[in-house]
Amino acid sequence: MRIVFLPNATRMQIQRVEELLQQLRFRYRRSHGDEGTVLGVVGDTSLLASKRVERMRGVAAVLPFTVPYKQASREYCQEGSVVQVGNVRIGGPDVVVMAGPCSVESQDGLFAVARRVKAAGATILRGGAFKPRTSPYSFQGLGREGLELLQHASREIGLAVVTEVMDTRHVEMVAQYADMLQIGARNVQNFDLLREVGASGKPVLLKRGMMTTIEEYLFCAEYILATGNEQVVLCERGIRTFDTVTRNTLDVCAVPVLKHRSHLPICVDPSHATGDWRYVIPMARAAVAAGADALMIEVHAQPEAAFSDGPQSLTPNRFDQLMREVAPIATALGRKLGRAR
Repeated sequence: MRIVFLPNATRMQIQRVEELLQQLRFRYRRSHGDEGTVLGVVGDTSLLASKRVERMRGVAAVLPFTVPYKQASREYCQEGSVVQVGNVRIGGPDVVVMAGPCSVESQDGLFAVARRVKAAGATILRGGAFKPRTSPYSFQGLGREGLELLQHASREIGLAVVTEVMDTRHVEMVAQYADMLQIGARNVQNFDLLREVGASGKPVLLKRGMMTTIEEYLFCAEYILATGNEQVVLCERGIRTFDTVTRNTLDVCAVPVLKHRSHLPICVDPSHATGDWRYVIPMARAAVAAGADALMIEVHAQPEAAFSDGPQSLTPNRFDQLMREVAPIATALGRKLGRAR
């Protein structure tokens, strides 16, 4: 439910209501928006009925949530959330860029790409140590060795790290090496895994499934939020439609829709959405224009020799071009693109 305060409610009046919620062990979040100060409250709200919260001084109304995904909704938090990943803030004035190879293949290759993407303005290094592949015979990643290389690159070059975790058994291990845990499209409704990454306390990048509706997607986020971990970033990476010209269809409309329905920051991955490097830059421009808080871009020094997803990977020079073209769009919207040159 939402506890809405009068415009002239004092700090002491708001604090008294918060103290009551704390005594009853409710999870709540204070935010400010069009309705004024609001406390989004989650739990068995019938316990509050006898407390007559609506009659407490400073309270204007006590309203039920109108959507079933409570903590992910704008009703729970009217302000946009900011997620802290290392020293990077996603959801603030800057448009954050995560970039790197699809999979970690070698130290030299990873370090070379990490240095180039940082120089261009990226602040988070992406790379897969565990890779979900359609074929069981395809390269599956380096596992722990890949995680060690990512952490080494992070410390040496100065980038936060995001990498995918695929199995509940790996969450604790991956969390030791990464600043942010990624849930891939194939695992978006793996609810045990969502609970486990939520319980880790690490920031989570939650990718939308290729056939997941917006409402289903927000319910997936709710599983993580329900653990008490509010550090969730949504990631649109394309959905499956009738067309086969691109790998998936990038749902650019999902960005403003999710912004309207949820307070969580939104990332867009045009690399996986299109499956073709030629379309990545135009879709990155569109994503930032639509209001995305972050981009996730695959970059490889030699895409033709990549162990996975080479056709959708940008070369470092093309990544430089992407940053140059997207930066003025961010500026036009009153934002800044990472540390773009």
